[in-house]
Amino acid sequence: MTSLVLLVDDDAALRHAWRRLLKGVGYEVLDAPDAPTARQLFHAHPVRLVLLDLMLPPENTPEAGTALLGEFLSARPDTKVVVVSGTGEASLALSLVQRGAYDFFAKPAEPEHLLTVLDRARARLGLEARVRELEQSLAAREDHLLGQAPAFLEAKQLAARAAAADIPVLLTGASGTGKEVFARFVHARSRRAERPFVTLNCGAISPHLLESLLFGHKKGAFTGAVADTKGLFVEAHGGTLFLDEIGDLQGELQVKLLRATESGEVLPVGASRPVQVDVRLVSATHQPLPELVADKRFREDLYWRLRGIEVALPRLAERPGDVGLLARHFLHHARALVPQAALPTLAPATVRCLETYEWPGNLRELRHEMQRALVLAGGRAEVLPEDLSPALRRTQAPADAASGPLTLEQTIERLEREELTRALAECAGNRSHAAEKLGLSRQGLLNKMARHGLR
Repeated sequence: MTSLVLLVDDDAALRHAWRRLLKGVGYEVLDAPDAPTARQLFHAHPVRLVLLDLMLPPENTPEAGTALLGEFLSARPDTKVVVVSGTGEASLALSLVQRGAYDFFAKPAEPEHLLTVLDRARARLGLEARVRELEQSLAAREDHLLGQAPAFLEAKQLAARAAAADIPVLLTGASGTGKEVFARFVHARSRRAERPFVTLNCGAISPHLLESLLFGHKKGAFTGAVADTKGLFVEAHGGTLFLDEIGDLQGELQVKLLRATESGEVLPVGASRPVQVDVRLVSATHQPLPELVADKRFREDLYWRLRGIEVALPRLAERPGDVGLLARHFLHHARALVPQAALPTLAPATVRCLETYEWPGNLRELRHEMQRALVLAGGRAEVLPEDLSPALRRTQAPADAASGPLTLEQTIERLEREELTRALAECAGNRSHAAEKLGLSRQGLLNKMARHGLR
């Protein structure tokens, strides 16, 4: 469980006091007096806990801290950012929590309260990490690649044959088609299955930081490099490195990646000697790499190096007959997020809605839709069309609407139920935060949840 905290505040005396407090109970602490330093430290270290003051130089406005909050969560969405401010306005606190802050409190903060909030955030990180481990172990199993459509079976068979050959694999297809699941499948079927599987999204990080993440850096190589970092190539030694959105890789990094794949050596930033690595590379993109090559935006030699075996993944709309099977699978696994819910079946009318929808978000959209439907079903034995998003309900056949249009009262009830569910989901089930978000008292929220059968 992580114990590394990034403390961001322009008050040197306060940073010193909080650093001593946190180190005294076992936390490791990095501290920054301004936004640029905080940004460098955050990207140079595996920070997941942040204490962030809103008023930061050089701007010294709440917008400076709010912008930094957004940057941190964009780069690492699981980061728990606790915001501190000289003002304790409820509207400001609610706004920041809605933007993704884990918690908010006003200065001066009681030491006991500060430690309680951080300990709770660290425990939440540990729980989320455990959930990801369980999801990843399921993803690595062959039976997780469900489907009977010809295009899907062709991709699966090709991936299985590619796994046995220790050469690069390129996964192509639209966003949400399951490229990371296929990458894990290739790793699990390879001779490297017992070694690390390491992932990186190349489109979410700046080129300078991406170089450090991939190849590592030496202490002092740049501002904020306070210790040696080995990099993901070294972490994946003996195993598989999965580079998602490889089409977003910038020109200079393309050269360095090509050199690493050809020589089996990586040169950490600031180092004078390369490090030998043994890594199987699996990459993925939703972009047409041949077009990027033709436009001189992607190196042709790197493209051919990555494309040892290309596996093209079909969109969900190109997999006739698979939607119902996958929907039941995702519905079953959604119970991990709502453990108190019974496992309902899919009503025939619901299956028709699912099968006639185009699914622009592919598997990712279907998985989220089933999580939402399980919550909205509220313990019923069946998931009904009314539990689906409006876009899916519009695909419902006229025969399913024999009961006629909804009354005004029924429409209001349905909208209220959807708003309750959305607020609870956005607040990760925290009823107090959801009540604040909806402008209700906690008891008022509980009463409405009971009326709608929400647990």
